Amino acid sequence: MTWIKTVPLSEGGEALRRAVEGQMGLYPKEYAQPVHPTGDGMSGIVGSHSLIPKALEHAFKTFGELMSPDLPLERRHHEMIATVVSVTNRCRY
Repeated sequence: MTWIKTVPLSEGGEALRRAVEGQMGLYPKEYAQPVHPTGDGMSGIVGSHSLIPKALEHAFKTFGELMSPDLPLERRHHEMIATVVSVTNRCRY
């Protein structure tokens, strides 16, 4: 597993707090609770972007918009696509 330096939410300042809160507001309700939260409650993938809050904001806003229920794909379609991509990339998660 790769080790990535992260900034705890409590030490990240206003920009990090805003970016994390913003990305949480765009996500489907199924993602409200991280599966493997960090010590401060963030998910590991969000925490891995904590060094650059602006990048976190833009990357996760993009993802949130792509998951919008207003779009023609349903949640099950997103899951099928993610599964095929993970298998293709030989991901174990």
